Amino acid sequence: MVTIPLTKRGAEKLKAELHKLKTVDRHSVIKAISEARAQGDLSENAEYEAAKDRQGFIEGRIQEVESKLAAAQIIDPAQVDAGGKVVFGATVELEEEASGERVRYQIVGEDEADLKHGLINISSPIARALIGKEQGDTAEVQAPGGVKHYEIVAVSYL
Repeated sequence: MVTIPLTKRGAEKLKAELHKLKTVDRHSVIKAISEARAQGDLSENAEYEAAKDRQGFIEGRIQEVESKLAAAQIIDPAQVDAGGKVVFGATVELEEEASGERVRYQIVGEDEADLKHGLINISSPIARALIGKEQGDTAEVQAPGGVKHYEIVAVSYL
């Protein structure tokens, strides 16, 4: 079985989504289907079709989240001792060599990634370029605008 790396925060987020899907969304769609059935002829009932589609989406998402949680390898970045190397869960401060602009990213799982909050997917080009490197190293990243070079200013495990 393939494991899916998740931070503790990411696992909690998925558990909360699963709880909402099962306790709120599933019940509301069942109610919507029941109300649409009460309107009579189902063959031309758009509300019924929409509710059935929504039910299919919710049930599919429940299965997807349950399988991700079952395959999850939950990693607490604060417990990681990687000797200063960039690994999953590490927070990395970078400086672009050309512009001097500084950015800070935490390397997280696919479901947790949110660039606006500095959370980058482990399989993104920048994360792949950083993995295994240490403070002071330079990472070369193939970006849409061309190759960018980043110096690793700091590595922390928060």
